[in-house]
Amino acid sequence: MLFLNYVDRGAVPTAAHLIQADLHLTISQLGVLLSAFFWTYATIQIPIGWLAERYGAHRVLAIGLAIWALATMLVGVVSSYLLLLFLRLMLGVGESVGFPCTSKILASAVPNESLGTANGIIAFAYLLGPAAGIFLGGLLIEAYGWRVTFIVLGALSLLWLWPWSRVAVQQRAAQPISGDVATIWMILKQRALWGSSLGHFSTNYTFYFMLSWLPLYLVRVRGFSNLEMAQLATSAYLVNAVFALGGGWAVDRYIARGGSANFGYKLVMGATQLGAIVCMLCMALSPRAVALASIFVYQALCGVQSPGVFAISQILAGPAATGRWVGIQNTLGNVAGIIAPALTGFIVEWTGHFTLAFVCAAAVGVLGFAGWVLLIPRIGPLDWEAQTAGRSSIASTRLG
Repeated sequence: MLFLNYVDRGAVPTAAHLIQADLHLTISQLGVLLSAFFWTYATIQIPIGWLAERYGAHRVLAIGLAIWALATMLVGVVSSYLLLLFLRLMLGVGESVGFPCTSKILASAVPNESLGTANGIIAFAYLLGPAAGIFLGGLLIEAYGWRVTFIVLGALSLLWLWPWSRVAVQQRAAQPISGDVATIWMILKQRALWGSSLGHFSTNYTFYFMLSWLPLYLVRVRGFSNLEMAQLATSAYLVNAVFALGGGWAVDRYIARGGSANFGYKLVMGATQLGAIVCMLCMALSPRAVALASIFVYQALCGVQSPGVFAISQILAGPAATGRWVGIQNTLGNVAGIIAPALTGFIVEWTGHFTLAFVCAAAVGVLGFAGWVLLIPRIGPLDWEAQTAGRSSIASTRLG
């Protein structure tokens, strides 16, 4: 599901330069289109998390896929900026179901000591999405044009509803505690929530900056053809996906051998965040060969980091609160998706180059290091029942 999510999500950035030419858009209008997806995607994450816990993540995922697939198909027939903007908003509505629902399923079905591998597999799938989308999109665009490409990609996504309807979600042997134990207010009071949200914001800023503008950067700044751009970007996202699979497995192996989940995840998140900062600066200031190498190094670091973004939240929140926790975290984290594409468009239009945009991405990376390493006190399961008991005890004392 998340593989298809990211294939469709990356379709507009892949065809951005052609859409801009056909619809006579300015760079700033293109930036607004790229960020519009996140206006709806980010703002409804919290209710989506509640719906996943109330009505079932499996069902909510299916409804979301139908919405985003239809929105993708309709992009192929629109001819105005406003209609395209509306469809980007609808794409955000449909795709908002992805991470709250998958996190709810994993937290309910997978033991904590295996969440790194499970999230690595999930990350491999959604990070493979841009690679497949750019490669397939590039071939379709070259052969049939960008409009047919959107119709084909959306139709292929709709086909997934049939096998998904036959999937039965398993539960852990131990029954999770009631979701009523962990209230929204209790979740919001957790310092770890704000640390993971700040880290997620930073991670998303650089990721969505690259996802939205890498094709245009390679064509306009580094002088590659459309086909060369598709090949380079596809290769970079393949590296990202493979390292995501390996990163999640490595953390689980470390924990299985007696290591601390707290130390293992913080080491991975902190080191990859610092590495991403260096890569952004190299892409901004280095010659072509170094800049291209930095793209691949960044994608590898991003892949290693990806499983931890949601595994940490699943460990902290547990089955009782993961849907809502990830809904809140994804809301705050995806504000970066609203800011990064639009801000980059305005910066490039104002300055005439991408240098300052890469420097901004590097600066945001510093916030990510603080969030993952410093703000989260300890990565371990939170005892919601004990917090509820403590709250009840305080209330009883006051009444007495």
